[in-house]
Amino acid sequence: MRRLFPVLIFLALALPAAHAVQPDEVLKDPALEQRARAISSGLRCLVCQNQSIDDSNAPLARDLRLLVRERLTAGDSDKAVLDFVVARYGDFVLLRPPFNAHTVLLWSAPFLILLGGAAFAWRRRRGPATPEAAAPLTAEEQRRLEGLLREKQD
Repeated sequence: MRRLFPVLIFLALALPAAHAVQPDEVLKDPALEQRARAISSGLRCLVCQNQSIDDSNAPLARDLRLLVRERLTAGDSDKAVLDFVVARYGDFVLLRPPFNAHTVLLWSAPFLILLGGAAFAWRRRRGPATPEAAAPLTAEEQRRLEGLLREKQD
């Protein structure tokens, strides 16, 4: 079994990724089809949200793939196709949205979370937040504690 695992990993990495593009969607011109695949691999499926439209089986992803191919067949450039789709669906449709005022939080969120986690860990490592919590017991508190412990033993 231990020898089979590396072979399975190799096969999984060596085989090309399965695409959801149906045979009836494929363009006859290989150059146009290659451009369509390049564009659709950078567009997010609005239903799945974690896949490109090239990898998704959702009906909306199919519609977007057909739209991309239709625009390319009409003679649009790659940029014109992307601009058309972004104008229609917004920056969210891009798997790699541009850095601008609308997406600054999206791009900075991982760093802010990491910074917050580091600050939390540093604060916890420093010890108690209040100096009273670390102060030794007063004589009165010590007597009261000893009395409580004695009561508990009885």
